Amino acid sequence: MTILIERVAFDAPKPQPDGYGGTVEAWSDPASAYECRADFHFMRGGETVTAARLASRQPMIVRIRASTAARQITPEWRMRDLRTGRIYNVRTIEPTRDRQFIEMMVEGGVAT
Repeated sequence: MTILIERVAFDAPKPQPDGYGGTVEAWSDPASAYECRADFHFMRGGETVTAARLASRQPMIVRIRASTAARQITPEWRMRDLRTGRIYNVRTIEPTRDRQFIEMMVEGGVAT
């Protein structure tokens, strides 16, 4: 049984004109972000996880309930923890075997 006690929001990238003919990366308006409940599972052990911690990065697995809106999330998006305000980059996205949830690996402490 999965208990979804955390609140998160997912923001889509939205390029903005920079005034010189190019674009700069920005994020969608927070009012249009996809908000949902989530379960966090912090990764432990393993050489790459230890190396990430030494570099002040925190990889973790986030589980959210599957929905049409949740299936729109891609690795280009970012996740915000609404309780702490921390921002995480979405790295990978996989549905669970029963297709009721979506699990994604996210990483905090990296440039967004």
